[in-house]
Amino acid sequence: MKNEEIAIYDIPVSELLPQRPPFVMIDRLVHFDEEETVTEFAVAMDCIMVDDGAISASGLMENMAQTCAARLGYINYVNHRSIKIGYIGAIRNLCIFRNPIVGEKLTTSIKVKEEVFKMSLAEARVCCGDETIATAEMKIALSDIDIKD
Repeated sequence: MKNEEIAIYDIPVSELLPQRPPFVMIDRLVHFDEEETVTEFAVAMDCIMVDDGAISASGLMENMAQTCAARLGYINYVNHRSIKIGYIGAIRNLCIFRNPIVGEKLTTSIKVKEEVFKMSLAEARVCCGDETIATAEMKIALSDIDIKD
């Protein structure tokens, strides 16, 4: 895919993700290329996945999955296609070193290892500053179903 000169910081996540508030777990897309996608998310108290002041393990997995979704959403965005619904097919080797707390900023990166038909295998890493706080491998399946606003 040709990487068009679009300021990714300026693209609202609602243009990239099938999820809608209050279930959005990324704030913005900060990097995209053929292999790697990076998002940021500021942990706020009103986040639906915050419990006792920290994001749950489920919230970290959802953040990783939404980074995968942002990648696919960006590809569709630059090619003027609609957002498609995707599904987590599998999560392997999940390691959570700690749960981030309210006020921390997450930087989540995914590196695509394989793409076959409508399945992607990606390695995900969630960091707070220079500290890696979670890693996993995710298989994401993309459907033909368009998101309806």
